[in-house]
Amino acid sequence: MSQNISGIQAQVQTIIDLIAQKNVAAASIKLSEVNDLLDELIDFSEAGDDLIELSRFQVLLNHLQQKVEVLKTELN
Repeated sequence: MSQNISGIQAQVQTIIDLIAQKNVAAASIKLSEVNDLLDELIDFSEAGDDLIELSRFQVLLNHLQQKVEVLKTELN
């Protein structure tokens, strides 16, 4: 599971970088991909500690999604 979490961390950093660059389209696509991956990992995870860690990423992704929505309105 630690490999998956490291991969998610890297992808979340990519999303943050895209938001900083105001690349809304790419950030939205990457958010969708990471959300799908996270949902799969949560579905197949059995360890409570893993679920806690994954839920933290879920909260972070929700905040990033809100940031992308705000950025969309600012750029329009």
